[in-house]
Amino acid sequence: LTMFGVTTPCVTSIAEQLRSTYDCMVFHATGTGGRSMEKLADSGLLSGVIDITTTEVCDLLFGGVLPATEDRFGAIARTKLPYVGSVGALDMVNFWAPPTIPQRYSGRLFYEHNPNVTLMRTTPDESRKIGEWIGARLSLCEGPVRFLIPEKGVSALDIEGGAFFDPEADAALFEAIERTIMPD
Repeated sequence: LTMFGVTTPCVTSIAEQLRSTYDCMVFHATGTGGRSMEKLADSGLLSGVIDITTTEVCDLLFGGVLPATEDRFGAIARTKLPYVGSVGALDMVNFWAPPTIPQRYSGRLFYEHNPNVTLMRTTPDESRKIGEWIGARLSLCEGPVRFLIPEKGVSALDIEGGAFFDPEADAALFEAIERTIMPD
């Protein structure tokens, strides 16, 4: 399972429900966490992958500090492992303290997670690009794949009244994923 602080309640609930049947491993989606999960998937030691928190894609595409590699989802395609994914924390690009944020992002919506981590809300256009990127990679998967779209936000910040609540950006993300994933 992939997890981030803003997806912890969801991932914890899933792990608790599966614990009696499976040994669940949680990977913190910080770039290295996703790469570790993919490496373990490639090793043949996993029965399946529950990839709730795909946020590393945002950092890859928009210059964040916790990026995936271009091979994100590659192990899922290569191994044909059963895969359940979702859009956890795809509402944010991660940066360190505010002075480290690239100038090109001045004027954007930011959330100070702590003094050393600053989150930037993705725009509808960025969300569309993220959805297309993920959809294109999931279309390469031949194993059983299910990709879940939540009804009430993609993170704890993306809820009604939350700092990153943006139904337009979420809709752009969801539409791009649905349009891009190859139908069964």
